[in-house]
Amino acid sequence: MKKVALFLANGFEEIEALATVDILRRAQIPVETISISNEKTVTGAHNLPVIADKTFQEADFSDVEVLILPGGMPGAKNLNEHEGLKQLITKFNEEEKQIAAICAAPMVLGGLGLLRDKRATCYPGFEAELTGARAIGENVVVDSNITTGRGPGLTFDFALRLVEQIVGLKTRQEVQNGLLL
Repeated sequence: MKKVALFLANGFEEIEALATVDILRRAQIPVETISISNEKTVTGAHNLPVIADKTFQEADFSDVEVLILPGGMPGAKNLNEHEGLKQLITKFNEEEKQIAAICAAPMVLGGLGLLRDKRATCYPGFEAELTGARAIGENVVVDSNITTGRGPGLTFDFALRLVEQIVGLKTRQEVQNGLLL
C-alpha cells in the first residue's frame, strides 16, 4: 500500500491536516506527519499544538509515494519557504508520484511551475499564485499526478478523493459511509 507523508508547518490549517490524516488512517493508509521545523511540536493557525511523527530531517521518504500539503496561513507560506520540501516535491513530480495540496498550499506547486497547463483549485483569492494553471472553482481537482482542494470546509471531499486514488472506490465508500456522509 502507498505510504503518505503530510507536512506540518507552523500556522497550518488544523482541519485540513488533521481531518485528512484521520480519514486516510480510517482507510488503513499509512500516513506520517512531518514537521518542517526542527521541532516535532507544530502550532496550527488557531493555536492548536500538534506533535508530528517526525521532523523533516528525521524522515526517510524512500518508500513514500504521496505528498500532502495542508493550507492555512502562514502555514502555506512557511511550506513555500522550505527548500528541502520544494526539492522533494520537484523530485516527486519528475517521478510522476502523487502530490496533493489544499487551500493556500497549491501556491507551493504553482511557484514551482508544477501547475502549468493543468487544472487546479485553491482557496478563493490565491488563484494568482497558481502560476500557469487553469484555476477553476471546483471543490477538488485532479489533473495528472496532482490533486488540489479548495479549503477547510471541503477537507472531507479532498481526503476522500485521496482515499479513492490510493486504495480505490470501494474503500472510499466504506469510509464515507462510516462517517455518515
